[in-house]
Amino acid sequence: MITRYTRPDMGRIWSEENKYRQWLEVELAASEALAESGEVPGEAARALRQHAKTDAARIAEIEREVRHDVIAFTTCVAESMAAAGAAEYSRWFHYGLTSNDVVDTAQALQIAGASKLLLEGMRELLGLLKDKAYEHRSTVMIGRTHGIHAEPYTFGLKFALWYDELERDIHRFELAADDIRTGKISGAVGTFAHIGPEAEERICAILNLRPAAIASQVISRDLHAAYIAVLALVAALCEKIALEVRHLQRTEVREAEEPFGAGQKGSSAMPHKRNPVTAEQICGLARLVRSNVQAAYENIALWHERDISHSSVERVVLPDSCILTDYLIAKTAWLVRDMRVNSKFMRQNLDLTKGLVFSGQLLLDLAASGMLREHAYKVVQSHAMHSWETGGDFRAAVESDTEIRKYLSLEQIEEAFALTRQLRNVDKIYTRVFDRKATSVQAQ
Repeated sequence: MITRYTRPDMGRIWSEENKYRQWLEVELAASEALAESGEVPGEAARALRQHAKTDAARIAEIEREVRHDVIAFTTCVAESMAAAGAAEYSRWFHYGLTSNDVVDTAQALQIAGASKLLLEGMRELLGLLKDKAYEHRSTVMIGRTHGIHAEPYTFGLKFALWYDELERDIHRFELAADDIRTGKISGAVGTFAHIGPEAEERICAILNLRPAAIASQVISRDLHAAYIAVLALVAALCEKIALEVRHLQRTEVREAEEPFGAGQKGSSAMPHKRNPVTAEQICGLARLVRSNVQAAYENIALWHERDISHSSVERVVLPDSCILTDYLIAKTAWLVRDMRVNSKFMRQNLDLTKGLVFSGQLLLDLAASGMLREHAYKVVQSHAMHSWETGGDFRAAVESDTEIRKYLSLEQIEEAFALTRQLRNVDKIYTRVFDRKATSVQAQ
């Protein structure tokens, strides 16, 4: 389990101590619900609530002997009841339950706690992306496809694109987190052989969970697979942002870079180095979250009503996916918030190819003015390739081309190379992304 860099609360949620506390909460809720229906003596439920305790170290010691974690847990609780002088009530502990009634239901409580923290982090990152989108709404740069200069762009549009994706991820995550907020107290094969569905409903209500409509001995693992899959999508967005910073930080580009502290060192051998180490770490750790998706999907198919092949896997992939994603969100928020932006280099790079990036608009204007499109493409590409090979001035070559001048005046050529014309719809994109209600009304 990776806990070194995560927020303390997230680490505590997935600690052994908290796991057993959640198991105990499920057991006590069961005792109290069964006491309400008269299946367990009321004084037993009250005594259990007052005296039942867990001890992770003692449970581990017992488990080494009995080789069963839930039995070790119930034995530990029975010892605590005996120590409190209430041993006679321990016979009502774990009454009518099977191990996974406790384990699956308590795991839902842990996931709910983790989901709350993850949503807080996602919403913080969402706000930062919006702030940066507006801060750099008019910060002009070159857009790239295949890593090659394409057409003018703004730096703010990158943040708006990421914001839009994170909004979808948050929606997906809320749905997945709500789906997995599910408990089951239906017994060894899910048939309610020992306690009825009404008791399950009451126990889940006490725990703020919904009862599974149907379960075997375990809750269906498609819920867990969907949850981890959404975490992988969030991690992939963090990687997407970090990868962009890595590209923009390259020496030949230098348009943006991750923060570099005053005392930070980039290389043991080269004092000049400022490496995007955090962005690279984000990209690497996102792979781990993705790799957990396959394991989660393979947990869906179990033998008959249950085997335990999923159990050992979930002890790794659930805490690690939550902890890693929490860390990735925090690191990406830091990267977005404190990113260094060099608008001067953005403009220099935009102008680097001396107008080549306006070739598409020039092609359209020639076609609109009467030149056949195929011929216009040939004429424009000829000048573009010559400029690319020689480093010559593309716009100057276009202005001196007598054939082009038959169709376009100097004023029209100037308009074809106008930056404001290329970016005239940026505000409309912002309305689409950041003002959903206005966009919806316009559509009607």
